[in-house]
Amino acid sequence: MNSILQHDLNNFENILEKTKQQGVDFLNNIDNVPTSNSYSIDPKTVLNELGLGSIEALKEFNERLAPLMVSSPGPRYWGFVTGGSTPASIVGDWLASVYDQNTQAVKAQGGVSALIEFETINLLLQLLELPDSFLGGFVTGATMSNFTALGVARQWFGKQFGKDFAKNGISEPINILTATPHSSSVKCLSLLGIGSQNYTVVKTIEGNREALDIADLEEKIKTLNGKPFILISSAGTVNTADFDDFEAIEALKEKYNFWWHIDAAFGGFAAVSEKYKQFVKGWEGAESITIDCHKWLNVPYESAFVLIKKEHINLQIETFQNSNAPYLGNPLENFNYLNVLPENSRRLRALPAWFSLKAYGKEGFRDIIENSTALALHFGNALIENDFELLAPIRLNNVCFTLKGEQNQEKVNEFLSALNDTGKVFMTPTVYQGKKGIRASFVNWRTREDDVKLVIEEMREVLSEL
Repeated sequence: MNSILQHDLNNFENILEKTKQQGVDFLNNIDNVPTSNSYSIDPKTVLNELGLGSIEALKEFNERLAPLMVSSPGPRYWGFVTGGSTPASIVGDWLASVYDQNTQAVKAQGGVSALIEFETINLLLQLLELPDSFLGGFVTGATMSNFTALGVARQWFGKQFGKDFAKNGISEPINILTATPHSSSVKCLSLLGIGSQNYTVVKTIEGNREALDIADLEEKIKTLNGKPFILISSAGTVNTADFDDFEAIEALKEKYNFWWHIDAAFGGFAAVSEKYKQFVKGWEGAESITIDCHKWLNVPYESAFVLIKKEHINLQIETFQNSNAPYLGNPLENFNYLNVLPENSRRLRALPAWFSLKAYGKEGFRDIIENSTALALHFGNALIENDFELLAPIRLNNVCFTLKGEQNQEKVNEFLSALNDTGKVFMTPTVYQGKKGIRASFVNWRTREDDVKLVIEEMREVLSEL
């Protein structure tokens, strides 16, 4: 064995203890870690010939790389839709690295850790009150979850014409209908060879909404003259957390032939709360659903899962099977995740979610969802009381707002840049109905009313200096 590797092995407990303490110190001080910084490095370093060993590498990390880190898991990182990591989820993430399982087979020699993934999906279905008619699997995020679901939808579409798109390529134009798709869904259309511009836009409901107009959807369907199509609908749009009418879509399925996909990356967790579960009423009728765990479940990146109806398992296997790898066995005989998801090799990605679900249960996550939505409303009210205006009603956890007055539209980006530069909060720019705006997303379990108060004070100060 290499001498430095042997030394690390002999010193392993000390190495892990130092790493643990560094992690604890970072998290204990997370309120004071800036949400943005301007620190930079020259990435063109020279690889050491002999190696430094873990302790010296940790020292270099602390000197050069640690200053790059921002408080993205902290209480005032409101950009994108970013959850923090709960204690239980960190336990699961660390143990996933320690056990280092390749999560593939449910029944095979050489490891069956995929059973943990099966169990975790079962727990998630219970949390979201979805039936066990769905088969689920973990992927890296909403992009790969949408990719997986739409990949199977593409195969379904081909079958409507008696064709196997997975084997022979796309030979029929694929009809896609959607109203306010997330950019990751559009990206997936590109990756799947469908084309990122090859979809028909359905009108949204009048009255400052992002949800699709059911009447216009049916009109668009009628123009297809009975041809099959794929519908991409939303459970939580990125600007205003708006939801399509799933009961109305379910009624359309009785009349028309289509694959119904729901992008519920963060909005699906509305199902956990009695206050908001009506938003997803009827979503169990979909063929496929995308949900992120590293958002409202508050586990470390990368963690998401895709749900696809079990009745489509053959389509899923046709899409992702390793048919030319005899050492992997017959994909139809034993269930292997590598035959139903894009990746062949995967870490035990379900473990952080498993620990979280076991540790906090339904009530714990109900509290997180309802606290987040209450804070979003609190922030929205505080904005109205100051020199800001809401661009849309607050329906769940996203607040879409701008500076008050048309004359201040050109100052929005300048204001946001200056605000983010304070390092006290991070939010992202947006455009909504032609107006420049700012979006704040509340998903982190650490966020409190004191954080909202602090941010409002910072916003006042930055605004006064414009």
